[in-house]
Amino acid sequence: MDQTHKVGLFSIGLDTYWGQFAGLRERLEAYNREIAARLQSSGVEVVNLGMVDDAEKAMAAGHGFRQADVDLIFLHVATYALSSTVLPVVRRSKVPVILLNLSPLAAIDYAAFNAMTDRTAMTGEWLAHCQACSVPEISNVFRRCGIDFHQVTGMMDASDSAWVEIADWIAASRVAHAMEHNRLGVMGHYYSGMLDIYSDLTLQAAVFGTHVEIVEVDELSALRREVSDPAIAARVAEMRVAFDVQEDCSKDELERAARTSVALDRLMAKYRLGSLAYYYKGTGIAENEDTLSSIIIGNSLLTARGIPVAGELEIKNAQAMKILDCLGAGGSFTEYYANDYIDDVILMGHDGPGHLAIADGKPKIRPLKVYHGKVGRGLSIEMSVRHGPVTLLSVAEDGNGSLKLVVAEGESVAGPILEIGNTNSRYRFSIGSRRFMQEWNEQGAAHHCAIGVGLQAGRLEKLAKLLGIACCRVC
Repeated sequence: MDQTHKVGLFSIGLDTYWGQFAGLRERLEAYNREIAARLQSSGVEVVNLGMVDDAEKAMAAGHGFRQADVDLIFLHVATYALSSTVLPVVRRSKVPVILLNLSPLAAIDYAAFNAMTDRTAMTGEWLAHCQACSVPEISNVFRRCGIDFHQVTGMMDASDSAWVEIADWIAASRVAHAMEHNRLGVMGHYYSGMLDIYSDLTLQAAVFGTHVEIVEVDELSALRREVSDPAIAARVAEMRVAFDVQEDCSKDELERAARTSVALDRLMAKYRLGSLAYYYKGTGIAENEDTLSSIIIGNSLLTARGIPVAGELEIKNAQAMKILDCLGAGGSFTEYYANDYIDDVILMGHDGPGHLAIADGKPKIRPLKVYHGKVGRGLSIEMSVRHGPVTLLSVAEDGNGSLKLVVAEGESVAGPILEIGNTNSRYRFSIGSRRFMQEWNEQGAAHHCAIGVGLQAGRLEKLAKLLGIACCRVC
């Protein structure tokens, strides 16, 4: 099955013009090819149907995009065109559409233009700069037909900010495509009484298209029995490369974690999982308790490989982590730890796995005699997110039968943390820690969220638009 992320591109014009103005069509088609090349340079597959200039071609283009299974369409308004050359394309395709209102120059050279002696040639030159003319007409028709659309307004110049927007739309579409094709594993049960994390799995499938695969802790325990000593030794060696293994980590605990890590990899491969949410006490069945209390290192290695793992069966946060990972931003599990009113920062982190790719230095493996609030003991991850710009993301149920994204941009900053064998970082926000906490909490997101590096709010806002859900930006 072809699951390639594809975007469509077509340009529009008016066929009546071609016989009236020599060279106009060729000039506009050159714009089309230039746009296609720039889109392709982002790594996306482009289905370019060229110039659509009458209703018959529009109908054929609608079928073409549908047959090509594109995820997003860029509509390049090359000059004035009738809205009847647009509507059949978009109605038939049934995917989000971005109107590209891109001028070839920052401004027409008025002196040179008015010095032209052939008024027909002057009109043709004007029409080559007439991109904006039919955008209101197209917008009107889309609104009347109940078709959602988005716009990018700017210049063809590669240095223009419009191309940053276009790149963001492609990135957002790539995430939407990845989420729709993702297989999310759900293993175990909820942490009893943690009501905010209980999730509607059907709603997750409806909004994101994600397939949910229920997997058994018992199967993971069975897979652990089959892991050989050489496989365990190889995984311990891998752990020593990936982590700063502290001297008080025993050989037995390292091997126990390695065994579970290898078994996890086999479980992920068997069900082709791209993410996992888990929690299980294992009380009363010693083998299952042994499995779940040794899972943190393997989950961290999976998360670093683009298979994010969320503890406490936090399904919504597994989705948030996957989104950030698809953006190349990481996506580590976190929650409030404490407020530092002196430095005006919030300490955030969590027990369990962390995203190694966004760590400040090599994460430490520390042994814990007790997992607070959970059954068992074993090895845990201690790390901070590397310093610099960060984005917090929560996938939240909006109370009205759908989901929403809650987003905040901030900064991971240096300073003392709690060295308790958990992930732990200090975050500063432009609106201050007090106001941030209040405004974030007002959104009703669960107490867990995902943290990623870089400023990702613009792309997340576009992703929400593609999904047809709200994006609430705190800062």
